[in-house]
Amino acid sequence: MDASDTAPADNGLADGGFRTFLHVLMNTAVANVTTSFLWFALTFWAYAETRNVLVAGVVAASHMLFVSLFSMFFGTLVDRFRKKAVMAWATLVALIVFILDAALFFAIGPTAIIDLSRPWFWIFAVVLLAGAVVEQLRGIALSTTVTLLVPVERHANANGLVGTVQGVGMIVTSVFSGLSVGFLGMGWTLLIGVGALAVTLLHLVLLRIPEPEVVTTEQGTGWVDVRGGWLAVRAVPGLLALVLFTTLNNLFGGVAMAVMDPYGIEMFGVQGWGIWFAVMSTGFIVGGALVAAKGLGGNPIRTMLLFAAAIGAAGALSTIREQGWVYIVGVWLFMAMIPAVEAAEQTVIQRVVPYEKQGRVFGFANTFEAAAAPITALLIAPLAEFWIIPLLRTEEGLRIWEPLLGTGHNRGIALILFLSGIACVVVAVLAMCTPQYRLLSDRYLNSADSEQDTGQSSQKSDPVENIA
Repeated sequence: MDASDTAPADNGLADGGFRTFLHVLMNTAVANVTTSFLWFALTFWAYAETRNVLVAGVVAASHMLFVSLFSMFFGTLVDRFRKKAVMAWATLVALIVFILDAALFFAIGPTAIIDLSRPWFWIFAVVLLAGAVVEQLRGIALSTTVTLLVPVERHANANGLVGTVQGVGMIVTSVFSGLSVGFLGMGWTLLIGVGALAVTLLHLVLLRIPEPEVVTTEQGTGWVDVRGGWLAVRAVPGLLALVLFTTLNNLFGGVAMAVMDPYGIEMFGVQGWGIWFAVMSTGFIVGGALVAAKGLGGNPIRTMLLFAAAIGAAGALSTIREQGWVYIVGVWLFMAMIPAVEAAEQTVIQRVVPYEKQGRVFGFANTFEAAAAPITALLIAPLAEFWIIPLLRTEEGLRIWEPLLGTGHNRGIALILFLSGIACVVVAVLAMCTPQYRLLSDRYLNSADSEQDTGQSSQKSDPVENIA
């Protein structure tokens, strides 16, 4: 298989494909902002009402666990149906789920729902997160539309734009989630989310995404094609190692998921944390914009591992002292480097995996990568709540760790982030020493060379077309 095998059949989008992709990107961005707005709001509201790190960790982990459980199913859907149909149905289902959850909230009432001794909070949270997870189907579809609509040489730039838009979404999400929960309450927050998603669905229905046919290579694929995803990953030497590395790297993301919001809320309050999170989320914009403008270099796999190590270092140092500016700078750097890591993985898959199998490969990768974060969060949240945080609030615990972490009320969270960040650096460095890293790098570089040779041969064979 050479690089050209990854491209879909010519669909007449040579001139307008990138413009169409931008429309799809913006529509998906608004939909994801809406679902993230509700998810962030749930996390903020739950911790603000209970001051329980375990609750915040479970809520955050549940989202990623749902993503992991359904990613392979989502990937199969993306490969079996037209991309617009997949996106429209995902948005419609999410909208219906959010409407039902809002009805439950107003029927039960906020006081009864937040009572953790009763089942209503967990029912409310699971239903809300289920709607957010269904919307994640659009993320897989969006990754395949890069291959469908964007020239190969601009894949890295397109993936960088995705990171930029995610950064804008993080700003909008964090600001409005914090302010909405703080000033309007969870009820109005739900109504705002439902209204915004309804508008997004209407726009999507009117959007045209030309895709003449669904490209498939086999018949009788099951609704959850785990075997197809596994075979597609195994067909590319080193690709499985890339998925495994990203899975290990996401373990740090699970730690951050469990304790980052509680740390920020303790330091700045709900509204303040929402605003500062928006400020730090500009890192996504800067990082994504740099990838969109500069690309990822000649070897995106190496770029990904270097940035993964730097992300671990930034996370480890973000709470080295309990001072607001230290945390803000550290998290900003952390977020600025995430787009490069995510864009690198997507760019590699888009180049070395055939287009008709990319949905299942992205779904296969998401299954394992998304599972890492909730597993870590579910392990760390109770350890933090019942052991590490209380330990570092004692005189003995403070005395032992003061030379490294200083003093402060939240030194337990600081210790968790420091150790997990160092572990992230070690994993990235070890990954660069493996033979699988060299295999996948060679495969990617050979694909790029083959594509370049093919393009040059095409130019030489038709000089009249070149003059025209």
